[in-house]
Amino acid sequence: MSEVERKHWDHRYRTEGARSNEPAAFLLEVAPRIPPRSRVLDVGGGNGRNAIWLARHGHDVTIADVSAEGLTLARSAAASAGVSVATNRMDFDIDPMPPGPWDVIVDFHFIKRHLFPTFRKVIRPGGFLIFCRATTRNLERNDRPPRPFLLAEGEGWDLLDDFELVIAREGWSLEGRHEFEALARVPDQPAGSDSE
Repeated sequence: MSEVERKHWDHRYRTEGARSNEPAAFLLEVAPRIPPRSRVLDVGGGNGRNAIWLARHGHDVTIADVSAEGLTLARSAAASAGVSVATNRMDFDIDPMPPGPWDVIVDFHFIKRHLFPTFRKVIRPGGFLIFCRATTRNLERNDRPPRPFLLAEGEGWDLLDDFELVIAREGWSLEGRHEFEALARVPDQPAGSDSE
């Protein structure tokens, strides 16, 4: 499956380029809560539309994505924007998560359910996961993404069970998709707890 995904995204980026260079509306909404100069990992960040915006606002950003073509577009767009982003070509089905601790992980329109416990481990206490993914109800108005890559309605809350939910909602977004959107915080360690 991983090789199929890589080929799909490489082909799409090679033939269509970046569909948008604008950051996601939900990222803009929650951005004021991101601490200054945060270390940010953009998971499945593709052509870097969110990562470059974050870098322009003073954050240290790494994009991790399976597509070499997407990462090439991201590096070019970052250079044009006068910012630097690190890129890491990786397959989240087989490669280990880039080591933390991260202040923030951004996961927009990418879903690998097995990663959520790892997100919790590599985000520093008090750090955030910013997550957005379409649900099955999205198919009422949009033919993409296909059903295997959608959340079941209500599933987002289950995926984030080990986080403190600052914002969590499901509905039609400003971008015309039925999505689950969440700003989730890793709880601080209780006073006196061991951190081995």
